[in-house]
Parts: sequence; structure tokens; C-alpha cells
Amino acid sequence: VQAIPNQGNSDLNTVKMVNVPKTRKTFCKGKKCRKHREHKVTQYKAGKASKYAQGARRYRHKQKGFGGQTKPVFHKKAKTTKKVTLRLECKTCKRRMQLPIKRTKHFELGAKKQ
Repeated sequence: VQAIPNQGNSDLNTVKMVNVPKTRKTFCKGKKCRKHREHKVTQYKAGKASKYAQGARRYRHKQKGFGGQTKPVFHKKAKTTKKVTLRLECKTCKRRMQLPIKRTKHFELGAKKQ
């Protein structure tokens, strides 16, 4: 992963473009492997939130009836980027692990180098 930091705001560690190969050789912690193996790389995406999670049930119950919005709604968004999380899957034992990388506006998986 090669990153070129922006010149402007040094405290916000933004990056112009991050290009990650679709396979990466890294250490696998699986009981079968426990050595460096080839891993398939994908971008992590959060799943759909459950309607029956405790927080969702509590929030729904609190919102019922009169009284308007009961919990604070966040408006002061400061960040312009999100941290990218890679999902690595071992090609031999299928063990998966997550690897967070730096903040970036543009992220590509296995794109051709120009």
C-alpha cells in the first residue's frame, strides 16, 4: 500500500489514492496454518442492523408517544473521510481477519497501476 499524504491539513491524515492488491501474503493465525499464507483481500462492509438488538428496542420504546425526539441527533460532523477496513481470508484454511488501514477519500482494490 503506497500512500501520498496531502500537503494542506497535516493533522487529518488524508490520502489521495490507495490501491490494494486483491491478494496479499501475510501471517495466518489459524490452527492449521500458523505461517505466512496467501490471503484474499476484500473491503469490509457493515451488515444490516438488527431490529431486535437491545439498543434498537430501547430506542423504539422511548420514542413512542408524545414528546418528540428523545435522544440527541448528531449534526456536528467533522470528518470528511472514513477509515477503510480490509477483510483478509486465508486461501488454505478460510480463516478471516480484519485489518484497518489509514483514512482515505479514494480506495481501490486491485486496480491497474497507471
